[in-house]
Formats: sequence, structure tokens, C-alpha cells
Amino acid sequence: MVEKTLLRELGLAEDVNDSVIVQLLDIPDKRGRAISLIRYRKISSATAKADADAAQSGGAKGKTNPAPLGKYRPAQGRVVDTSTLYGKLIMGYQGWFSCADDGSSLNRWNHWTKNGKIPTSENIRVGMWPDLSEYEPDELYPTQLRRPDGAAAKLYSAWNLKTVMRHYRWMRDYNLDGAFHQRFINRIPTSPDYREFRNKVLDNVRQAAEANTRVWAVMYDVSDYPGVSLVDDIKNDWLYLVDQMGVTASPMYLRHKGKPLLVLRNLGMPSRPGTAREAAQLIRWFKIDAPKKYRVTLMGAVPGRWRTLGSDSKKEPEWASVYRSYDVLSPWTVGRYRDEPTANKWMETCILPDMEECARLGIDYMPVVWPGYSYHNANADKIFNDKPRMGGRFYWRQVHNVLTASSTMVYNAMFDEVDEGTAMFKVSTSGSDQPLLDDGRLFLSLDADGERLPSDWYLKLADYAGRALRKEIPLTEVRPIDP
Repeated sequence: MVEKTLLRELGLAEDVNDSVIVQLLDIPDKRGRAISLIRYRKISSATAKADADAAQSGGAKGKTNPAPLGKYRPAQGRVVDTSTLYGKLIMGYQGWFSCADDGSSLNRWNHWTKNGKIPTSENIRVGMWPDLSEYEPDELYPTQLRRPDGAAAKLYSAWNLKTVMRHYRWMRDYNLDGAFHQRFINRIPTSPDYREFRNKVLDNVRQAAEANTRVWAVMYDVSDYPGVSLVDDIKNDWLYLVDQMGVTASPMYLRHKGKPLLVLRNLGMPSRPGTAREAAQLIRWFKIDAPKKYRVTLMGAVPGRWRTLGSDSKKEPEWASVYRSYDVLSPWTVGRYRDEPTANKWMETCILPDMEECARLGIDYMPVVWPGYSYHNANADKIFNDKPRMGGRFYWRQVHNVLTASSTMVYNAMFDEVDEGTAMFKVSTSGSDQPLLDDGRLFLSLDADGERLPSDWYLKLADYAGRALRKEIPLTEVRPIDP
């Protein structure tokens, strides 16, 4: 409730029985000065009481999946709309983990280790250890690492359909919309073994998404591409995916603005291949020049400072027009800030101006949120637990920021990224349920910041983030649930 004098000044109401919901935002202008912006809506006293009652029970009247604060309540099943990106919280799914003897022609421990050989204390590279307690014996492959009880530690492979089905079942069980599946183009044109692995994992993703009614879409990643025909290689691969693998015929393939959604990732990053000319050629082909059956709504997963060609973007001026020619923009923010204050600063200096620019251009904007970061096991020069999760408070601060800014879609990095410690799926809760390393290194466990959390904690938080995005529950400034 606000005082009657303030109501008059705002021109809202004379009747003291009316109520006003007021949100005060401090937004910097171009000179860095704070501008106070008041957002408000007038409601009757009866409506105010109904809203308060609904908030206590977890959501506004008429909304589904109410979620009272303080205690996690699983959501009711819902149908995920495949026709639009609006209202979606989408995970990133790497699906790049393989194991020797998993049946694939790779026959190596892809991404688990630095050299592709059986995991040991010397070559392990992942920063977190997955919680494997629910996996069945035919999903697990023994390593040379030992658990605290002396048993051999085991890992999973995305080659195994049962495992990918499990991951997408978790998405369903925790009320998540689905995932973008990253397809790394680097070795697909030149390595038959790698191409077979990536195609099998993509087919696993498709089957799992359809079986669990979650949306999915392809995200091309140009990282480590070694060739000289990036444009043709991506175009030819998309032709293969559409014609031979039928990806856009999948009933759960995500569409947006009337076309299948496709993502191009990392074009414009200084350490990644691709010129502005090549990027422009790809964008024009996917949006205009390709035969109709191959055209898409195109999203760019771009550098975090794309708008100003800042430190994480290539500097050639042509990139400015490249970035502004996508249909959807999703600036990469992992590692760009480290705690709640710096996340707030990023909101002020990047997200809000980005959204203003995208609104001016008619481009949809999909901000990125992430739980934390630790890359020490892959690179000893990196700090262990470099960007702490703080029990989910760091993640929820970002969620609160982007939803307060009225974001209509959110990209959640990442579902299964244990390499850099950004995984949202079930991971080890403490040192007692992960292997021991001989050199004193550790896997980042969920209790690293002093709070005991269940292995599915971040799936639960992501569920609530999605509900808040869809306005099924009130958006809280603080973490909405307790373990």
C-alpha cells in the first residue's frame, strides 16, 4: 500500500481502498547517472487480497503449478508448446561424453580425460562428478579411479540411448522445457568415427525429446573448426540433417515465428574461427537463399559484449551488422561476472542496453544464466571453484535480474557441462560420493560453499525459474526454496 498523497502524485487513485503495486528500478543513462523508473499497476483492494492469497499458495489465480516458497513442490505435468521460443527456459545439452567399449567407433573417453584414455588421477579433466546412483549397470563404464569405499568409479556415455533418455526424463520430471543440442562442426566433415558418434547422439536426443515430450533444436558450434570451408560444411551438414535424419520433421523440434529454430554459436568470438563475411553468408543462406524447406528462424549465440564489439568480440566493424542480422540474440555470459554484485553490474551495463537495442531492431533477446564455474581440473592455472554457486543464490540472482528486465525467454547453461562446472543435472553432493584423486585435486561438489544440498538441487531451481518465467509463481528476489 502507498500513501494517498503519493497516489495522487502518480495520478493513480483517489480511493484509499485501491492498492498499487510499485516496482522501483535504478537504470543508468548513457553517462552512467542513475535514473529511477517506476513501474506500477493499480488494483482494487479485492484483487490485492486475491493476489496475496495466491502468492501464499504459490501463484496467481488461474495459473498452474503453484509452488509455495520454502519447500520444493514438484509440478504437475504440462504440454510443452513446440511452436514458439517465448516462455521457454532452454537448457544447453553437450552430449559429448563417450567411453571406451561403449559400442561407438570412437572407442575413447571423449571429454572425460585430457588424452582420451581411461580416466586416472593424472588425466581426468572434468570439474564435477555426476551423480550416477540412478544409472543402471549397462549405462556405466569402469575407470581406474576409485571411490572412497575402494570400488571402481564408473562413468556414462551419451552414445547409450538409455542414458540420454534418462537425462530427458529428468527434464520432464523437473518440468523443464527441453534443450538445444550442441553440434560441433569441427570434425564432422573429416572424421567418419566422430561424425557417426555425433549423429548417433543427435538421434538419441531426438528420440529422448519425443519420448518425454520436451522440445529440442540444433545448435551449431564452430569451436576448434580446422577447415577452410566453414560455410559449405555447415550448409551441407544441415542439408543432411533435414533430408537424411529428418530433424525438422520431429514433432518436438522447436519452432519460432513459423519456422524451425536453428542456433549458430561462437561466431565472432576472438578465439573461434569464422570471418564476418562467412557469418553473413551463413545468415543470409539460412534466412533467405536456402530452398524453403531448409530455411529457419536463426538465433545467434554471440559474444557477451556484441553490442559494443567489446573485449570478448572480434573487432572488425562488419561484425556489428552481422550480430544485428539474426532473428534472436543470446549473448554468452559464462565467466563474465563472478558474484551477485558483478551480476547486477552486468545487468545494468549489458542486459538492459542489449534489450533496448534488440527492441529497436525487432530482434528477440534470450539472456544466459548459469550456476557457477570451476575449470581447475582441466587447467591447473584456473582457480578451483573460481565462481562459486553459493547454494544457488548466484544462479537465482541472475534469474531474478533477467526476469525483472521482462525477458520472455532464457537460455540455461548447461545441463550436462561437468567440464567447466556449469552442470545443472544431478551431480555429487560431497566428497564422500565421488572418486579420490592422488594429487590432492578435488571435484567440485554441491557442498563446496558450506551448505548440504541434494544432487538434484539445480534441476529444482531451474523448474522454479521456468515457472517464474511463465508467471505461474511470483518472482522472488531471494532463492525461492530451501533444501
